[in-house]
Amino acid sequence: MNRPLRAGVLLALATIAGTLLAQAPSPSQAKRAYPEGFISGRVINGTAPEAGVWVIAETRETNTPFIKIVVTDDQGRFTLPQLPSATYNVWVRGYGLLDSARVEGRPGDTNLELKAETAKDPKDAATVYPGDYWLSLLEVPAASNFPGTGLRASGGNGFQPTILSQDDWMHRFKKDCNFCHQLGNQITRTLTHMDFAKLGFKSEEDAWLYRTSLGCRGSSMAAAFLQFGADGMSRTMADWTRTVASGALPPVPPRPQGVERNVVVTLWDIGGPQDFMHDEIATDKNNPTVNAYGPIYAVSAGHGTINVVDPVTNDSWKVVIPTREDPRKVTSRFPPAGRPSNFWGMDYLWGLENPSDPHNPMMDERGRVWSTSKIRNDEPAFCKQGSKNKYAVYYPLTNSSRQASVYDPATGKFELIDTCFGTHHLQFARDADRTLYFNELTGPMFGWVNTRLFDQTHDEQQSQGWCPQIIDTNGDGRITRPWNAANSRNPDPKLDTEVRKSMYTVVPDPNDANIVWGTAEGATGEERGYIVRLNRGANPPESCVAELYRVPKGTLNPRGMDIDSTGTAWVAMAATSQWGRFDRTKCKKTNGPGAETGDICPEGWTVWQTQGPKFKGTSYPTDFHYFGWVDRFNTSGLGKDTPFLTGSNSDSLIALDPKTGKWTYLRVPYPLGFYQRGMDGRIDDPNAGWKGRGLYANYGTHLVWHIEGGKGTTGKVVKFQIRPDPQAH
Repeated sequence: MNRPLRAGVLLALATIAGTLLAQAPSPSQAKRAYPEGFISGRVINGTAPEAGVWVIAETRETNTPFIKIVVTDDQGRFTLPQLPSATYNVWVRGYGLLDSARVEGRPGDTNLELKAETAKDPKDAATVYPGDYWLSLLEVPAASNFPGTGLRASGGNGFQPTILSQDDWMHRFKKDCNFCHQLGNQITRTLTHMDFAKLGFKSEEDAWLYRTSLGCRGSSMAAAFLQFGADGMSRTMADWTRTVASGALPPVPPRPQGVERNVVVTLWDIGGPQDFMHDEIATDKNNPTVNAYGPIYAVSAGHGTINVVDPVTNDSWKVVIPTREDPRKVTSRFPPAGRPSNFWGMDYLWGLENPSDPHNPMMDERGRVWSTSKIRNDEPAFCKQGSKNKYAVYYPLTNSSRQASVYDPATGKFELIDTCFGTHHLQFARDADRTLYFNELTGPMFGWVNTRLFDQTHDEQQSQGWCPQIIDTNGDGRITRPWNAANSRNPDPKLDTEVRKSMYTVVPDPNDANIVWGTAEGATGEERGYIVRLNRGANPPESCVAELYRVPKGTLNPRGMDIDSTGTAWVAMAATSQWGRFDRTKCKKTNGPGAETGDICPEGWTVWQTQGPKFKGTSYPTDFHYFGWVDRFNTSGLGKDTPFLTGSNSDSLIALDPKTGKWTYLRVPYPLGFYQRGMDGRIDDPNAGWKGRGLYANYGTHLVWHIEGGKGTTGKVVKFQIRPDPQAH
């Protein structure tokens, strides 16, 4: 769907810090609403109704391409609701079927008949299975291979000695090979796009070593791949693609059942065919009625833009995020291609023109979009040793690779905020200061900006603060200097102790703005990972006290995290496909000797295992959960505090009912490759039932051309609604 964006909005040009800014006016204050048009009908297979299959309606007549997807009921009936006026191609996709012929339909058609066809060859049916099912054909190296004994040329088994165990292998595989894109989709499970004759490959092992060094992410992929050992990893992956090529098939996924048949999925094209859009935001997490019926904002990391789609007008546009320094001088984390991509050759895809590298957006109560973005290169003096800034006096910082920005859609203007700490994810606390917390990704700092103070003074130095991770290991209830250095071999039991856990995310307690949590994914020898809690206290940084808790045995790679309305933490175990709930009120101990190990409160954990497929011959699930989110305000309709995992390999959002242990999959069957990194929920109208509520996510893969449709396909914003029944409109 390589289509230029329609001029459905006025574009104004302004220059900010030497960067062209494409502005779009904020939505009209006139009443906004979604269309009421619908198409209904029936799906039959021969003469029998086809239940639990998807009906897909797509059009290119809207300002940006538009797709609506629903599921048939027991009688094969379907209703596609809230359709803009257009002509649609309507068709059927379902497990066990061939994709049906397209039939034209328009809103108002109420007796559309679609003919399904059973796939005679199971191989044809399997082409639309989610990636995690195909990934289940990969055979994980046996536990007996670890620790690795080195490369085969040196007499080893092909795996590096630094890979200590099978858990270590799996932790790294999910953390380092799955965090950029989906695994198990058509392009990753095959080598059909590699020209063996032209490139001179002698084996599939050679092809795997080559393919992981190509294009804009080649240097990162090669490093991730080679850490395992070139021989062992290339053999593991080549065995997988050989298994697939031989005709082996994965297990058959279940069709949607129960409430899963009530799901309505809406998709809008957004961005361009090279846009890597990490995350989207639709509303204020603490007040989901903010920005009702308004645009959805996604940040494009490589292109340094906020990409926008208006779900009412179906328009799409981009806004360039400026830098404070001349963008031609601001360094980018994205290197040029070292070897030519199969799709883009040696094109320098990302970071060359607009190096702001936004990672994650959040919305405040005024509808402004705050992002973690790069504004400069060098750390300012007020952050460093010798500064009079009280936080720098307490714990000086020397480097932050990304800072922050705020965009006001009402004015089209940006403000840039320099931060001493690095920024990665960000979330607002519920307090009068509208505190905005940040984590660093490659560092241990909890950082924050008092946005109320910043709005009043525009003083970025006075508005920010940060705290390190210092554990109260002497048990006196406070932190005092000096403290034991991190990883000290001979710690003084009379002192507190520093830990330095790099955190993937940050999330404040909705009931106490001084309390904030983060996840630490773990490392070799510490594959299970940790969660970290910080209480800022009344006078930070001196009053800051951190706590550390290791995730329980049998879990790996805590990544996403959220806090429910009771203050209980929910942790997404990315590598072992679980929800972990941590209830600190159950802890017998939170500080004192040994607290720096994190092994002090196993009684606080409860774990739920997902139901998806597993790697061949193991208990490791093949899904990957980039993040997790708790629906504190019932924006989904599944109930207050419903926890959701992002099913990044399974084309789905996955809801858990903690009382029953039941999982509900909100699947996106088309286009395949729904690799999402985050999600949120919005209430457009609290009195409109399911029509006034919805969940939002986006296709967040680094490699948009991996999505079904291939090169030229763009990213998508996806909306999920849950009706009372499959016929509601």
